[in-house]
Amino acid sequence: MRAFRDWAALAAFCGLIFWLSAQASLPVKMHFEFQDKVQHALAYFVMALFSWRAFRHRLVERRWLALASVVYCSVYGISDEWHQSFVPGREPGVGDWLADSLGAALAAVLLSAAGRNPLLAWMAR
Repeated sequence: MRAFRDWAALAAFCGLIFWLSAQASLPVKMHFEFQDKVQHALAYFVMALFSWRAFRHRLVERRWLALASVVYCSVYGISDEWHQSFVPGREPGVGDWLADSLGAALAAVLLSAAGRNPLLAWMAR
């Protein structure tokens, strides 16, 4: 049941990102330069947390969990940018994909280090 919950959470989060990407424009006020890149990185950081929790039911070693999470998020980011190319008012961007991948990689690094840091261990469970 726990595995189903973790996979369902990942699917729901991916669905949320897909839905947000399908919007012609989002009512987000820009407060600083590159805010959109920070938002991309944060969203894919969270996606990497969800994917880590889902993949841990199949993969035991942290290095494989980290790699699977980053690859999954990066590929999803590419597909999301491609999806945006079909949405009026949106356009794909390599910078957005790089921010997605960076956010996922940061989460994977933190989760990989969680075994050595009790403050981070709760995220890796």
